Amino acid sequence: MSDEVDVRVEATGETVGEAKWSALRELEQLVPGLDREQVAFEVLSEGERGLLGVGFSPARVVASVPNGSATGPTLGEGATDARNFVERIAAAIGASVTVSAAERAEIVTVTCAGEDLGLLIGKHGQTIDAIQYLANAVARAEGGEHEIVVDAAGYRARRNASLEAVANRSARLAVTTRNAVELDPMTPVERKIVHESLKDDPEVETQSEGSEPNRYVVVLPRNSPG
Repeated sequence: MSDEVDVRVEATGETVGEAKWSALRELEQLVPGLDREQVAFEVLSEGERGLLGVGFSPARVVASVPNGSATGPTLGEGATDARNFVERIAAAIGASVTVSAAERAEIVTVTCAGEDLGLLIGKHGQTIDAIQYLANAVARAEGGEHEIVVDAAGYRARRNASLEAVANRSARLAVTTRNAVELDPMTPVERKIVHESLKDDPEVETQSEGSEPNRYVVVLPRNSPG
């Protein structure tokens, strides 16, 4: 697709104002030198507070800006190739999404927005993890040295926070009971997050066991006989 395609993000908040602010912050990460005057907002839902907190639904907005409105550096070849690759994969699986890319240091972040994000993410993130794995494999095969992260409406941040919380709870349980704690099967990307979360913990160590697709992380107290 042309580099002039709009960059779009969807965000939520307790109010429309908070949702717009969240969307604007995400756009600023995706579009260096963003001109805020060029940002257009579409309110998908104004949200409902519900009675006594029951039935609450957040406000949802889509913010978009022409890709050419950035005053910062344009995308490099690696970022453009990664974006185009994810666009082709999304189209192949029938997910109607808008794809944008941003490049910072040696990391290219490809972000997807739209109504078919559930299809793109897949059960337990298996589809989006597979897309990310393939994007990195293709980049490596073509001589690229950057890491590609494929995200969808903040999925990575939410999933990373959840996995880090599971890792920390499991570590404390392993230390308290002096027994190994086995986690649920995870994708390679998720296992890496758990390993990284606990690598500096002096009281535990981690290892992966089992075979794909049921490979899982085991958290062990250090100096454990097991």
